[in-house]
Amino acid sequence: MNYKSATMKLNTRNIIVCCIAAFIAMLSACEIDAPLQQNWFDADEYYAGGATTIFDATSAAFSSPAANLAIHNLEKHFEGDLTFEQTYVTAPSDILGGLGPVFNNTSCVSCHTLDGRGKEPSVFRVSLPGIAANGGPLAIPLFGTQMQDKAIFGVDAEGDISIAYTEETFYFADGKPYTLRKPVYTFSGTYIAIPGNALLSVRVAPPVFGLGLLESIPEDDIVGYADVSDADGDGISGKPNYVWDAKENVAALGRFGWKANQPHLNQQTAGAFSEDMGITNPLFPTESCFGQTQYDGLNDDTEIDDYKLDVTSFYTKTLAVPAPRDLEDPDVMLGKQLFYEANCNSCHKPSWQTGVAEIPELSNQKIYPYSDMLLHDMGEGLADHRPDFLADGNEWKTRPLWGIGMTQIANGHTVFLHDGRARNIEEAILWHGGEAESSKEYYRQLSESERKAMLQFLNAL
Repeated sequence: MNYKSATMKLNTRNIIVCCIAAFIAMLSACEIDAPLQQNWFDADEYYAGGATTIFDATSAAFSSPAANLAIHNLEKHFEGDLTFEQTYVTAPSDILGGLGPVFNNTSCVSCHTLDGRGKEPSVFRVSLPGIAANGGPLAIPLFGTQMQDKAIFGVDAEGDISIAYTEETFYFADGKPYTLRKPVYTFSGTYIAIPGNALLSVRVAPPVFGLGLLESIPEDDIVGYADVSDADGDGISGKPNYVWDAKENVAALGRFGWKANQPHLNQQTAGAFSEDMGITNPLFPTESCFGQTQYDGLNDDTEIDDYKLDVTSFYTKTLAVPAPRDLEDPDVMLGKQLFYEANCNSCHKPSWQTGVAEIPELSNQKIYPYSDMLLHDMGEGLADHRPDFLADGNEWKTRPLWGIGMTQIANGHTVFLHDGRARNIEEAILWHGGEAESSKEYYRQLSESERKAMLQFLNAL
């Protein structure tokens, strides 16, 4: 896309945004006949990503540049888009060489389909009980902290994980049954024996849009929202994770990953290049299989440079947030009221204000991610029993809910939770436990029409 077509595209979006805003203002002036305690419609919430928001309810909803990008940043975004979609191959290719020797996938987009949520588990975290020198998980000798299930020609993959499911039937308070499936994981085909006390945590790739906005929330605001000792007695704590910043060699607030185990998007991106694709880079210049039989013995230049790492990270920082839909619908407003009455908003904090960001377009934006960016005990049912820095085996970071209702359209499925066990949003709710047990039980006690209303609200986000 050239500058002219990109500018025309942005101008068209701005016109659409203005028209939608006027329509929303007209609707909000009307009286809505619904069993609500108050008017739960907030027109501002249509701009879930502030000025970065796009109004696109198509399969491209997760894959567009922020609507407010200046032309030079739009150019950089499109450069990053290319690197995000590039497929890497085995060295010594002059173009996109360096894959492996062991890896999980060949490109970023292979896991993050259309910049959204993966359908199948693609990453397998492994470790031993204990804590590494940097405070993180303790690596398994000759496996590291991630099992790579693929390898280049002539090299053994580290192993594979087979997944089977058991199903159990439960009942809502009104007697309607529902079924939850629980995954059972088994190591298979490992190139050497796995220790009997190995810890495993399986991951589905999360969406990557809106991440720059989350990175721009002031640290003091996130930490200030935490309530580690549950001082207010509401049963919800919320704990920040502090993780190792490999560039600065200090502990830093964790923001990204299922357990908030990455401090910033540059490290998140560099770690994915290194562990997921076996691509060495300036932040992680050593092959992930160093010291193993798969290691090629080459200690040469990194396979991508600072610039490629930077533009790829920039791409994830500047993807637009899709606007919600139908927030003024009476059933959606009722669902929002029930969401609050269930206390879901304590963890899925609706809004934040970004601070001064390195990318000016992300600065000082009111956003609606529906996440507190903190760790919570989600109960034994979702526990992986694998600690990750300060996150224990029961704790997970609150996932943002923005865009969740577009998953089917953008990614072709409705698979949720860290390992994809939930086949739809309702199953994801019903897997909640621990600090969220009372909220889950509130939902279970609702009538069928009320449950439908809450799901309509979530699908509107």
